[in-house]
Amino acid sequence: MATVTVRPMTRTEFDEWQLVLAEEYAGEQVEAGRWAAEGAVERAREENAQALPDGLETERMLLFTAVDAAGEPVGRAWVSLDHPRGAPDVAFLYDIEVVEARRGTGLGRALLSAVETAARDAGARALELNVFGSNRPAILLYASAGYDVVTQQMRKAL
Repeated sequence: MATVTVRPMTRTEFDEWQLVLAEEYAGEQVEAGRWAAEGAVERAREENAQALPDGLETERMLLFTAVDAAGEPVGRAWVSLDHPRGAPDVAFLYDIEVVEARRGTGLGRALLSAVETAARDAGARALELNVFGSNRPAILLYASAGYDVVTQQMRKAL
């Protein structure tokens, strides 16, 4: 079984992640038909800045780099300890990703488990996330990890 631990992102990792995150999020919104392509990346960066007003130091946000057993970075995750719709004691997983070259090796499941542990250790009693219906591998991963599937929202008690 793959082993992953999480550690806080460094400033450099955070800065690089912000651009990648905005590009990916904008692409998902455009593909889903929610946003026009023009200005989508800027809109995504603005939304992310609102969610992370103090950047890496934003309170009640867990911003992780995932590392494998050899200490090599293999992914990242962003968890808010405050649910965006105010659900008490429910953390929200905004982003989780394994680097493309390492996908399909069990690292995603290991990273998800490490994130769940960190959220539970920070006081969360459940973890919720949204997943696009077209992201079949993610849906299968979350369902097999015990998440309840309710439309695009998935939740697991911790």
